[in-house]
Amino acid sequence: MRKIRKGDDVIVIAGKDKGKRGLVLRLLDDQRLYVENVNVAKKHQKPNPNAGVPGGIIDKEMPLHISNVALFNPATEKADRVGFKTLDDGKKIRIFKSNGEAVDA
Repeated sequence: MRKIRKGDDVIVIAGKDKGKRGLVLRLLDDQRLYVENVNVAKKHQKPNPNAGVPGGIIDKEMPLHISNVALFNPATEKADRVGFKTLDDGKKIRIFKSNGEAVDA
């Protein structure tokens, strides 16, 4: 089970975009992920009339290392670490380390 998943609200804790919040768009592998409107680079794109792609300079989201983001805790309004807890019925859930509340509530 992963500590950070697609659709999670995360906050960047290191790098040029430190302090920005966004949703996880996708996980590239075990170590890298894409966050919405974070780590945006300019890409010079050639036009492709057959595919209907216009040319010009576009903004493209680049991947971040998973160690540079932390899950955002809405109760404390801060970044928080994630732990795991097994319920009585055997189900494994993610919890916030600071207050012990379930992440997927």
